[in-house]
Amino acid sequence: MNLMKLGMFLMPSHPPERSLYDATEWDLEMIQYADQLGYEEAWIGEHFTSPWEPIPAPDLLIAQALKSTKQIKLAPGAHLLPYHNPVELAHRVAYLDNLSQGRLMLGIGAGGLPSDYDTFGVDGLHGENRRMTAEALEIMLKIWKEKEPFEYKGEYWKANRIEGNEFLRPHIEPYQKPHPQIGVTGLSPGSETLIMAGEKGFIPMSLGNNLDYIASHWKSVEEGAKRSGKTPQRSEWRITRDVFVADTDEEALEGSLYSMMGRQHREYYLPLFKTLRAISVFKHKESVDDNEVTPEYVAKHNWFVGSPETVATKFANIYEKVGGFGTLLVTGYDYSENPEAWKKSMRLLKEEVLPRLASKLSKVEI
Repeated sequence: MNLMKLGMFLMPSHPPERSLYDATEWDLEMIQYADQLGYEEAWIGEHFTSPWEPIPAPDLLIAQALKSTKQIKLAPGAHLLPYHNPVELAHRVAYLDNLSQGRLMLGIGAGGLPSDYDTFGVDGLHGENRRMTAEALEIMLKIWKEKEPFEYKGEYWKANRIEGNEFLRPHIEPYQKPHPQIGVTGLSPGSETLIMAGEKGFIPMSLGNNLDYIASHWKSVEEGAKRSGKTPQRSEWRITRDVFVADTDEEALEGSLYSMMGRQHREYYLPLFKTLRAISVFKHKESVDDNEVTPEYVAKHNWFVGSPETVATKFANIYEKVGGFGTLLVTGYDYSENPEAWKKSMRLLKEEVLPRLASKLSKVEI
């Protein structure tokens, strides 16, 4: 049986009092340690108006991490396409792919923070961000794939591939052909972005904590794949979870709920999702009242917190519930004030939890 692989998803999450420099140093330290432990990949988010998710340029962080790691694959997770000129971004991604020598992946997204919409003047409430994303992606793929001159006039951007001459001409191409692997995230049931992932053969990535939502995501991938005649592979499916492992369940709960994981949910994540009227993504069943969704609730129902044995059991349950998947992406938190506790959790997950899975998983082939 193929066991799941491990990766990291960094929002990146940092408390508002952390400086951008110190936040980046912690993210780099986490990526370096993940590389040493044999984690497969790390995805780094992009936000512009959230003090709790303060990194606006994941590719700059990746460029630094490439120099201090050896094997781990790195990815913006995701570049928010409505906020970038796609011609410039296509060249920037191709350049970074060359610097990575094949260790780059690319996450793309439409953006979800209303404050980012307003900052960039995008009408996200009426879906303009999604139309912009589709157009930007079309332009980027044309730039990477087409060799002949073209002229593109879209609703939001114009793009050209020029003929050029011996001195001035298109010359920047991705290192990986025709481009790095592309991943897209889905959160809600029946996710449109995961339908697109299936249709285009992109990496599907599931966010959220509601297992019924997540189980429905593979149906979206399969629905999209039927449109283009592709055969999706569950081994490509990534699922993101909050994880904290310690020697005992009690120690793990103390190190998560009463440390930075708990603080981030208490002060930012849960209040934000209530404001956005999207708190249901944290519920283990729809009948739960919104006010019951507290850090203690998500620690009990959603987080994979506990001893190696406890966490292995929780992993086996989700694996069987959704029918199998390829890579678990652990959400990263800022434990720079207690780094050894977080690093121990990362190590136990790799060295103690994964080996326990083989005896727990039923025969679900992916």
